[in-house]
Amino acid sequence: MSTVGSFNELIVFQKAFDLAMLVFDSSRLFPKEEKFALTDQIRRSSRSVTACIAESWAKRKYPKAFISKLSDALGEEYETETWLKYSFETRYISYEEYQVLITQYDEVRKMLISMINNPDKWCH
Repeated sequence: MSTVGSFNELIVFQKAFDLAMLVFDSSRLFPKEEKFALTDQIRRSSRSVTACIAESWAKRKYPKAFISKLSDALGEEYETETWLKYSFETRYISYEEYQVLITQYDEVRKMLISMINNPDKWCH
């Protein structure tokens, strides 16, 4: 069982939160015509990763609910990767920025998958 007291202490939460802030900063430069499309979508999905992690932490007494919420976080992570690809392909972010974000989201994804596959380490 984990000795972590709060979801804020989870490395996966901290990484995902920092990434959401990077996505927010990057998306400030997107064209105005993307405001209600790509900009909103990528911001929402990147923030939802952390929100779902926080929700999963509240449900860790119930392993199935914990896994379900982490699966939602994983889905949001994949969605964010997709929006990042669109952002790169439309030249709204550079290749270097894309690679940094994708590499870091890869770490978050692996951590989420590990938590999903090993709920006993986290649940009580």
